[in-house]
Amino acid sequence: MGRSIPGGPPSGAVAAKPERRAKGKTVARRIWLASRQSPIATIGGIIVAFWIACALFAPWIAPYPPNKLDALLIAYPYPSAQHWLGVDNLGRDILSRIIWGARTVLTVAPVAVLGAASLGIVLGLLAGYRGGWIDALIMRIGDTLLAFPRIILYLIIIARFGASALNIILVITFTAAPIIARIVRGVTLDVRNRDYVSAARMRGESTLYIMFAEILPNARGPLTVDLFLRLGYTTVTIGALGFLGVGLPPPDPDWGGMVKETYGMIFIWPHMTLFPAAAISSLVIGFNFLATGLQEMKRDV
Repeated sequence: MGRSIPGGPPSGAVAAKPERRAKGKTVARRIWLASRQSPIATIGGIIVAFWIACALFAPWIAPYPPNKLDALLIAYPYPSAQHWLGVDNLGRDILSRIIWGARTVLTVAPVAVLGAASLGIVLGLLAGYRGGWIDALIMRIGDTLLAFPRIILYLIIIARFGASALNIILVITFTAAPIIARIVRGVTLDVRNRDYVSAARMRGESTLYIMFAEILPNARGPLTVDLFLRLGYTTVTIGALGFLGVGLPPPDPDWGGMVKETYGMIFIWPHMTLFPAAAISSLVIGFNFLATGLQEMKRDV
């Protein structure tokens, strides 16, 4: 009963097909499966999708220009029929600034995280596969970067080179890459001597092919979870830099900058501070819920 049919594929090949199909799942497919299997992932996906929609359609759904001043509104800045979330201390519509701020965060954070992932993947594969002094050098440089309190490192670099979207992206890229490199290195050390990697070497495949086609797919699960967690962390970082006054330069709407401008009036006009702070929190929660859903899906598989 367990014999192969003459002329047909060997019995092991039948089991290999589902595995090969599973390896071909895209990140979007994993997110969709996670949202179906986990209510937490569904909630996270809805939150993130909401903010992505705000970012994409900000010019059409924001009721006012984000930097439009109206001094007459400062006397009564509370939420009203015309300004659903009220206005800030300069008479600017808070809802419009939050919507436009979503575009800022969801441009800077994904670019920074993708940059960190690209650099971390290359360094982690190289360190884990080559080993020796290359591994030691990459890991010691990473340890040195991680030894510094990251927010202080951000402040030093941005104070030296100036606050701009590009500088924030570069700072986050280079400070997050060592963490991602450690994840990829750990997976590489685990699988580099397995049979299918040895078979690729015997076939004469190049080092690049072995690292990216044979080893890297094994890191896709933990990397996907880490990237969503890192998106949440990066959102907090962008908000913290804005709050400290070294975020994106005005007049670009920045959720952290909005909190900074109004936190001194929180006991008088709390809505000015609480609404942008809630926007930061909700996006971070959305990313974290998605990461949790992906972890649950991985455990169930």
